[in-house]
Amino acid sequence: MARAAVRGRLTWQIAKVADVVDETARVRTLELDLPDWPGHAAGQHLDVRLTAEDGYRAERSYSIASAPGEPVAITVERLDDGEVSPYLTEELRGGDALELRGPVGGYFVWDEADGGPLLLVAGGSGIVPLRAMLRHRQRSGNDVTVRLLYSSRSLDDVIYRSELAEPAAGVEVVQTLTREQPDGWTGYARRVDAALLGEVAWPAEQEPLAFVCGPTSFVETVASGLVALGYPPARVKTERFGATGGRCWTHLTEMQLPACCTTSSETR
Repeated sequence: MARAAVRGRLTWQIAKVADVVDETARVRTLELDLPDWPGHAAGQHLDVRLTAEDGYRAERSYSIASAPGEPVAITVERLDDGEVSPYLTEELRGGDALELRGPVGGYFVWDEADGGPLLLVAGGSGIVPLRAMLRHRQRSGNDVTVRLLYSSRSLDDVIYRSELAEPAAGVEVVQTLTREQPDGWTGYARRVDAALLGEVAWPAEQEPLAFVCGPTSFVETVASGLVALGYPPARVKTERFGATGGRCWTHLTEMQLPACCTTSSETR
């Protein structure tokens, strides 16, 4: 995801893959074992760096899918022309190692002290940091009211499908399937636009706090629509992502780790 957060003095460390969960045909969650993890806030991200056989390195940022206090996890969508995601979603196995640093980011985060009501709006894999917020709310025992609007192409593309089917008390999940709907579908069947937001979003007079994450065009449409509904821009926090190209990667071992980290960051 494209972010402007300053990384400060974060250092690279080795994470072992503790578990792998296939969320959809193209999306995988990696649970990571990080002995030196300092802890994170719901909505933050981390940087992953891979090294190819020829020494080429690429760095990607991935939202943290787990709540504070849970094992660190990232959820990755495979991009056919991607440099990193095919390796993470198809080749990586439990016990393998990854080089990463984090947590990063302080703007697109939610803590129970921030209150609500919360409006969470996700397009595709933009659900990942919002899922961390939902899990943090539940783990902390917070009772802030939440409404999640989640746009996917089809039911098979819904990430965390079983988890979202049983939301915690006080959480309402509204889904729209933009390309294909199964028989008997009772949710929305169109793209998120001003009209749909007008039906789903909390009224502005309730002073909700909104988090919007997804592809750039999706985020711009939603953010503009919420402001048009009377949401103050400062109460609409956004994060967006985009794709990059492809390359072949090798399994990382501690012997491959460089002494410093000077590669440039690229968006997911």
